Amino acid sequence: MKLSPRLKMVADMVRPGVVAADIGTDHAYIPIYLLQNQICPRAIASDLRQGPLENARMTIFAAGLMGEIDVRQSDGLDRIGAHEAQDIILAGMGGNLIVDLLARTAWLRNSEKRLLLQPMSHAEDVRQYLCDNGFKILFEQACFEDKRVYIALCACFADAPLPCFSPAYYYIGELPANGTAAAEKHIKNTTGRLTKRISALTVADIKPEEAAYLRAIVKEIPNHRRTRCADESS
Repeated sequence: MKLSPRLKMVADMVRPGVVAADIGTDHAYIPIYLLQNQICPRAIASDLRQGPLENARMTIFAAGLMGEIDVRQSDGLDRIGAHEAQDIILAGMGGNLIVDLLARTAWLRNSEKRLLLQPMSHAEDVRQYLCDNGFKILFEQACFEDKRVYIALCACFADAPLPCFSPAYYYIGELPANGTAAAEKHIKNTTGRLTKRISALTVADIKPEEAAYLRAIVKEIPNHRRTRCADESS
């Protein structure tokens, strides 16, 4: 199985030897890759809709892995048991949906679990949910695919209290420590997106509180980046 850069980025975050659950799996590309490369002994491929599940079954059957990958219809993690998987993959979906699925799965609050999250939008909402609910972002990755930048986060529930995070952290997270061209591009794109929003609000003369909030974030991002890099080097 040859994965796209985005899916390969996520698959490479899975810990060797664990059982992984790929939520919203579609064609089950990641579970197949994990087993073919002997990263995982078993995997769960789940999706809400019957169509993607049939795609997954066909791809798994063609790979000869029907006995090692459990194909399951589930709304998020609703039909995944706490004991069944250690690394949980939520990739290729909006950040708001990721937050919703995490919020209703209490058993994820376990430091032995790893969340591998690849939001297609609203990554800031995912980071804020994690930080506000006791999850620590361990690291982030970024990659280019078809001239677009994608990011992924690895997080786990923290056994110790977390520090307070600035609003800028929700927008760029641990990407400054990544140091790759893709990470730098994503930070630049994020700053540009916020600047455009500020400009639109200013021209329309609406929501001055939001505009002021976003201006503070844009101003803070360069200092936040330097602080994170300094922390990593110490």
